[in-house]
Amino acid sequence: MSQTGKKTSEFVHLHLHTQYSLLDGAIRLSDLFTLAQEQGMGAVAMTDHGNIYGAVDFYQQAKRAGVKPIIGCELYVAVGDHREKGGDGVVSRDNSHHLLVLVENEQGYKNLNRPLTHAHLDGFYYKPRVDKELLAQYSEGLVASSACLKGEVAERILNSDDTGAKEVIDQYRSIFPGRF
Repeated sequence: MSQTGKKTSEFVHLHLHTQYSLLDGAIRLSDLFTLAQEQGMGAVAMTDHGNIYGAVDFYQQAKRAGVKPIIGCELYVAVGDHREKGGDGVVSRDNSHHLLVLVENEQGYKNLNRPLTHAHLDGFYYKPRVDKELLAQYSEGLVASSACLKGEVAERILNSDDTGAKEVIDQYRSIFPGRF
């Protein structure tokens, strides 16, 4: 129990899609913060697919609800260059992996905006895609996680490629030193 007598929880959602995660999100922000308050959650992250359209709304509602907002995104990471569109039979429509990134500070927020802008302007091919070069360029202030089963690490493990999974982990550790 907190000092106010409300139930408290140490659990924090760090991978959550909201109404702004197009075709994927299930919860409206107002409902999210009502539930967070009911569960005594001190913080919650918003990690919509390929965008941070709702970041300002999320931040403002979280503050009003007394919940710490954690802004993030589940990025689509292209297998190669994010600008490569396909058509040659090599790049398929879904040739990307998921990667969860969370903003650590103000620089991280700026650095999340930059690759997302490139993803939408240069890398959009069915989905807004970034690549590892962009991530390396703008990794400061971002914390990364291997995401879901659509993440590159998980996909390699599911394909019994433990060596490849370790190589990918090492790549992300070098892109996000101490933050992957």
